[in-house]
Amino acid sequence: MKIWVDADACPVVIKEILFRAAARTKVELTLVANHALRVPQSRNITTVQVAGGFDVADDEIVKRASAGDLVITADIPLAAEVIEKGAHALNPRGELYSTETIRARLNMRDFMDTLRASGINTGGAPPLSQADRQAFANELDRFLAKNANKD
Repeated sequence: MKIWVDADACPVVIKEILFRAAARTKVELTLVANHALRVPQSRNITTVQVAGGFDVADDEIVKRASAGDLVITADIPLAAEVIEKGAHALNPRGELYSTETIRARLNMRDFMDTLRASGINTGGAPPLSQADRQAFANELDRFLAKNANKD
């Protein structure tokens, strides 16, 4: 099992939680972004820099992720694609997406896009709270405890 991070939009505090988890569990962690990233020096933490452009990092993650891997992303279409491949997806607020929940998330995302396209201001996501950070850390720990030793 590997962890893939959609790192372009991943909050720094979430990356730090992931760095600590990778160091503790020795799970391979790869951050994918369209710009250079600074990460702790570690054998199991790497980065992949892709060209700039719409969904280039997402496409790279989909290409590389395998069944059983974990993808960290708030991008609903990316989460849906990796779940379809048999991987898992966890958002930075601690929600582990599933085959049962991802369809509803995609429908809501599309609905909100339609509202925005019609000129309705839907606002954005609220800032990441301490509760969100804790929910993410807890869900990550649960996932790793259950899956980290599986190949």
